[in-house]
Amino acid sequence: MKKFWLFVLAMVIAFVPGIFGVFFTPENSGDLWYNALNKSVLTPVGWVFGVAWTILYALLGIALYLVMRAGKARQSKATAYFLFTSQMFLNLLWSYLFFGVQQVAAALLVLVLLIGISVWMAKSFRAFSKGASYMVWPYIIWMCFALYLNGTILVLN
Repeated sequence: MKKFWLFVLAMVIAFVPGIFGVFFTPENSGDLWYNALNKSVLTPVGWVFGVAWTILYALLGIALYLVMRAGKARQSKATAYFLFTSQMFLNLLWSYLFFGVQQVAAALLVLVLLIGISVWMAKSFRAFSKGASYMVWPYIIWMCFALYLNGTILVLN
């Protein structure tokens, strides 16, 4: 039973940026600023973002759970936990900067930091679980795509 609650805790933690980030993201046609932007032709339709983020947060939650379950000492996990927390903060900060205060250039810089921290996190997770490390890579790939989309908006507007 302890494993179950640890899994639930990891999943809740992983979804925190999404839970708070939803306050800044546009809803359908409700965000006039975002809808008025010139965007890349590769920008997915709105519902794709919800599905993608749900999958990515779930993968991050499973990755965190695998690290939490790893047999190594808690002290040796400090860097992994710090990196996970850092990427969560940067993820939420991006939503705030991009959608909340419409600072596209600042959001782009945060994405660069987020990708770097996430790569470092994937490498850190590998010391505890190869599976955990692999589960971070779809997130990194999505962040690279987000970097392209964010950069395109910056250039076109």
